[in-house]
Amino acid sequence: MKKLLFTFPVLFLCVSCSRTPVLTSGEFDEKLAEIQSYYDSVTITKPYEGQEYVPGKTGGEWNTTIGGDPKSFNLLIAERDNETSGILAPLTDALVDYDLVQKKWVPRLASFKVVPDYTNNRLDVIYTLRNDLYWSFIDGLHPRVKITADDVVFWYNEINCDEEMGSSSYNAQFIDMDDGSTGLVTIEKLSELSFAFHFPCMNADPLLATNMSFGPAFIYKKAKDEGGADRVKNILTVDSDPREIPSCGPYFIAKYEPGQKIVYERNPDYWEKDSKGQSICYPQRRIAQIVGDDNLRDLLFRDGKIETYSPSPERINDVIADSQKYGYTVFNAKGSLSAPMWTFNQNPQNSKEQYYKWFTKKEFRQAMSCLLNRDRICRIVYRGLAEPKYSFFPEPNQFYNEKISLRYRYDRAQAQKLLEGAGFVRKDDGFLYDEEGIRVEFDLTIASSNTSYSDIAQIIAGECKKAGITVNVRQTDFQALVEQLTTTYDWQSVLIGLGGSNIFPTQGSNVWVTSGNLHMWYPLQKSPATQWEARVDYLYNKAKSIVDVEKARPLWEEYQEILLEQCPVIFLVRGKNFFSINNRWDFSNVYFDNMHGAMTERAFLKEL
Repeated sequence: MKKLLFTFPVLFLCVSCSRTPVLTSGEFDEKLAEIQSYYDSVTITKPYEGQEYVPGKTGGEWNTTIGGDPKSFNLLIAERDNETSGILAPLTDALVDYDLVQKKWVPRLASFKVVPDYTNNRLDVIYTLRNDLYWSFIDGLHPRVKITADDVVFWYNEINCDEEMGSSSYNAQFIDMDDGSTGLVTIEKLSELSFAFHFPCMNADPLLATNMSFGPAFIYKKAKDEGGADRVKNILTVDSDPREIPSCGPYFIAKYEPGQKIVYERNPDYWEKDSKGQSICYPQRRIAQIVGDDNLRDLLFRDGKIETYSPSPERINDVIADSQKYGYTVFNAKGSLSAPMWTFNQNPQNSKEQYYKWFTKKEFRQAMSCLLNRDRICRIVYRGLAEPKYSFFPEPNQFYNEKISLRYRYDRAQAQKLLEGAGFVRKDDGFLYDEEGIRVEFDLTIASSNTSYSDIAQIIAGECKKAGITVNVRQTDFQALVEQLTTTYDWQSVLIGLGGSNIFPTQGSNVWVTSGNLHMWYPLQKSPATQWEARVDYLYNKAKSIVDVEKARPLWEEYQEILLEQCPVIFLVRGKNFFSINNRWDFSNVYFDNMHGAMTERAFLKEL
């Protein structure tokens, strides 16, 4: 994203925190609209609305960056690390995809048929794989292996559904039945290319529930037969030769240089073709440099050494201003559908800690939401290019209801009232104390690589200080933060973004349902720890089995209301997104919007 010189946004946004005038809600909205209108006028708006793609030219090199080294080349291990899963993504594909424009599912690796049995309240999803799918090796290093139903059945039964594997998909096989029992979603091989998922009850989104990517059974099954889950987890490490990793996706990994780069080569066997019969990923080679610093990423982009750059809010002015000089174009999208969140550790593992007693009180969490100055975050951190998030579901979700929104907005008086009602008192020294006379002080952990989160955390700490609460901002490596959230559980509060936007209400089952491994405030519960969580579990499991949208609507609305009332996580703001791309690429197939993100998969060079 780039920017041309302008005056108004700079003047408005760069006023120091202490001198920034307090705006009414209406005034803030007007200023926000003016700023967004300006940026719309100096950038390109090009959302994907179902346009036809043009056939491209094969060849050239796509240069990009990644934030860190892969933790493994193992698809199972990659599940818990966004960086690693992104690195391996070009080697895999999914069964189906959801067309956000047409609002319908479309085949990818497989065609599908949903077969409901209303008499017995059951449902099957039958998939049939394409007949031209292979696990291929770079440069024909080994003979390619045909992909069959055995790959999918093995992966579902022996990887996803084996508790010892620790897959994030493990809990998805279980369904709470109306009689209180637990049903299982099972898989059955029907033929060499066909298989069926059997649901023990109706499911409103069976394709979402069964869509998956998978790895080569001939590698993972051999490992499991030799040494079980431990052996599976220890194959395809970063010490492995990446050329030995087969691909069914658009690229192979040709080379990995730790701390330097990953080189991908185009897969000629990839199934997806354009109207001229060419594989749709046109660059012959992709090079991902390992760059953890955004300053360096910015410099590399301006020097033409990487193809795209997504600037943080504080960089957008300079990026737009320099677009002509450095030969790139800036696209804009509406505000993100998702938002970072602030959440508090309620895991009873920490029940002896004083903060556990505070965090498990809903009034305390509600008060923290009332101390969260979202307008200030929009103004200072996002330079006005953001808006507060008060809803649970995003607008494209069919169960979004604008009347269901967070009641606990920035209001210091309301925060004080909530805290006093929960037994907290502010003493003459200015600090807040609990019923036991313990001063309220806790940590807020953020990923050290995220400068915007650092600024947000300082605003949170400043607002809490005004209420007598000490918040210590702790920066840590992102991978260490993931370990704290999923393994050690030794954190206090955290600011994090999970990605995704809940276009479907059942997305995020591993976050919002108590048995989920990313139910961050207290994951992997054997049974719900609170009555409200039990109710959320019930509503989720009941609603997801109701096909009739209007019958499911009141359940999903109550579901949203509970989560917004209990504040287990507190959403912050939705930032306006920008994306810039080097002008040497043909933009015919390049799109950018808040649902699809940056669509560059079919980009090709103007000249070869």
